[in-house]
Amino acid sequence: MSTERREFLKQAGAGAVALGLASRTTQASANDELTVAVIGPGGMGTNHTHLLAARKDVRVKYVCDVDQQRLAKAAEVVKSTSGKVPEQASDMRAVFDDKDVDAVFIATPDHWHAPASILALDAGKHVYVEKPCCHNIREGRLMTEAVARSDKCLQVGTQSRSTRVIEEAMQKLHAGEIGEVLVAKAWNSQRRGSIGKKQPSLPPSHLDFDTWVGPAPLVPYQSNLLHGVWRWWYNFGCGDIGNDGVHDIDVALWGLGIKTHPSSATCMGGKYFFDDDQQFPDTQYAVFEYPVDGDPKGRQKQLIFEQRIWSPYVQEGYENGAAFYGTEGVMILGHTQGWKMYGPRMKLLAENSGSVELPRHHTNFLDCIRGTQTNLNADIQAGHLAAGIVHLANIAARVGGVLHFDPTKEQITNNEEANALVSRRYRDHWSVPKGVA
Repeated sequence: MSTERREFLKQAGAGAVALGLASRTTQASANDELTVAVIGPGGMGTNHTHLLAARKDVRVKYVCDVDQQRLAKAAEVVKSTSGKVPEQASDMRAVFDDKDVDAVFIATPDHWHAPASILALDAGKHVYVEKPCCHNIREGRLMTEAVARSDKCLQVGTQSRSTRVIEEAMQKLHAGEIGEVLVAKAWNSQRRGSIGKKQPSLPPSHLDFDTWVGPAPLVPYQSNLLHGVWRWWYNFGCGDIGNDGVHDIDVALWGLGIKTHPSSATCMGGKYFFDDDQQFPDTQYAVFEYPVDGDPKGRQKQLIFEQRIWSPYVQEGYENGAAFYGTEGVMILGHTQGWKMYGPRMKLLAENSGSVELPRHHTNFLDCIRGTQTNLNADIQAGHLAAGIVHLANIAARVGGVLHFDPTKEQITNNEEANALVSRRYRDHWSVPKGVA
């Protein structure tokens, strides 16, 4: 399925990306084995490692992690699944320097997504990077530019884009089966656990904590910073909106037919439930507006996101999902379950069910590297748009008010405090992306 193109990316070399689809492929036929590395093979990275090691068309040459225990476990996964022993690297630069490596799968904490991706692209590697693709809006732009100049494939880990039941739902929406979709809503409602309150301590001996922090400001180690719980800290994660919520935001944008950032954003929320160290809201309600291109009346479309990570009760029939409100009907879509489409008087028009297809997302990426497919299902344009919603919601929750956003310049124009959060502070580190200033 072809991906959506964004007008403002023309200035960042989108034309070169489109023209270079054939030339950016690896010198390999459809049957040749691709050599890959998994960077951050814990958590979601474990799933990638299992699936990749089981493929006959892939060789997992490296696993890379700053935690020696996780590194050893990942190497054992590759060995037991494929029968081949991978190399173990604690520094990703060793992977990037290896000319044999065709592609890297990056499943690090969020603050490493963009720096690692940009380094890999500049080293001539194709990249599969977990969501959200970037820790802030500025990094998303830098990733876009890196894809254009490298002429390599970058797939974002929003695997709904390769899930057939969701592709079918999008086709129906775009064909106008519920009329013009004017509003889309995404939601994330589930029960998360508390991360508690901890004091700084010495990191465990098996962890290279300095490298784990990487380009982010250096803070003391404490046990509820990692693993997994990093996502609740401003310096390292994007909250649950950037964890689970971004999947449904991405689908909502896809169905709404959005090809740019919003022009305005607002978000109310905070910690209503948890009394612990996490910094992001456990409750959020965000609204975004998009002008309809060329509409003489200045009409707008709207995206809504709501989140309660202390409430394990479904809404609209699904724990996580997206709803599309059209002029002639509505579609309700569950993240990992399926969809139902209703017409006037809530008549059920169509429905289907199915689960998320991560292996198919891998195959799309690998086939684009080989050149047997021409369109990435979740390219950097789609990833940057979805991540932009995550970041604007989080910024608005921190500073309050309605933010006016320039989609082309990618700047907040009415609030200096908010605009400062479009990028971030970096420490002096080898991985700081070029052009962040």
